[in-house]
Amino acid sequence: MTLDFPLTFNPILKERIWGGNKLTTVFKKGSEKTGIGESWELSDVDGDISIVSNGPLKGKSLKDLIQTYKGKLVGEKVYDAFGNNFPILIKYIDAKTPLSIQVHPSNELAKTRHNSFGKNEMWYIMEAEEKAELIVGFNQELTRESYKRKLDEGQILEVLNSEEISKGDTFYIPTGRVHAIGAGVVLAEIQQTSDVTYRIYDYKRVDAKTGKERELHTELALEAIDYKLYDNYKTSYTLKENKSSELVYSPYFKTNIIQLKGSLKQDYSSLDSFVIYMCVEGTAEIKYGHNTCQLHLGQTMLLPATILNVELISNNAKLLEVFL
Repeated sequence: MTLDFPLTFNPILKERIWGGNKLTTVFKKGSEKTGIGESWELSDVDGDISIVSNGPLKGKSLKDLIQTYKGKLVGEKVYDAFGNNFPILIKYIDAKTPLSIQVHPSNELAKTRHNSFGKNEMWYIMEAEEKAELIVGFNQELTRESYKRKLDEGQILEVLNSEEISKGDTFYIPTGRVHAIGAGVVLAEIQQTSDVTYRIYDYKRVDAKTGKERELHTELALEAIDYKLYDNYKTSYTLKENKSSELVYSPYFKTNIIQLKGSLKQDYSSLDSFVIYMCVEGTAEIKYGHNTCQLHLGQTMLLPATILNVELISNNAKLLEVFL
């Protein structure tokens, strides 16, 4: 079968102690449950493999597709690098209350400890309540010893960098950077395919199922943390209408933002990679060949590497465009 149509996948919904209800009520993710904190849109994490929801390949897993189509799905250079593993995990996150303070290990540390990729990631803010904040990095230079002392004395929040945020703000979170999503935030998250997180502080919250405070990973985190102070943690970018504007380019993924007002023809013939669209505002129409499909707010679409040309059409939409 020729891979000549965009693919959508069933969302994998995750209940979280900090989760809200916007993923089901606003983004229409189709669950009666409350406290849904994450929608995994495109995942190759063991135990959470995405399943196709549209077209003649409906019911097939992402893993099945890679094994069958190889470079035709992901791009020849991507397949050469990653084989049958899809390198990116795509999520939408709804934080009703703050997430734990956490950090992700580097590729080297994650490989040694967990036989996993590291977890470099980025956030694009889709909604932020008034005075909503994120925690990203430190507000002063620390050492491993001074950090541990602050943690032991219950003063860790004093040395964390808080950023008041608004819609459209973007942050790149490299491995080693301490971070947390605050209350009242909905965001799109793009990351390496990894589910390795070290929780270092959790406001003494109790897990409803166990009746105990959630596990912390203090010792594991000590070697993973980058203790340096940086001048700026927020990503600066210029948004232009009907153009792919660079948002975050890292060694692990590249993300553009597209503000659509009218139409935009995209030529991917020189890319040799899959392309992922995340609709972070409005609704867009995607024309491919003689066919069209729609992408609504909070939906995600995978263009196989065999689709070289599309036309994007909308009166007013914003898309994240992700590729390797």
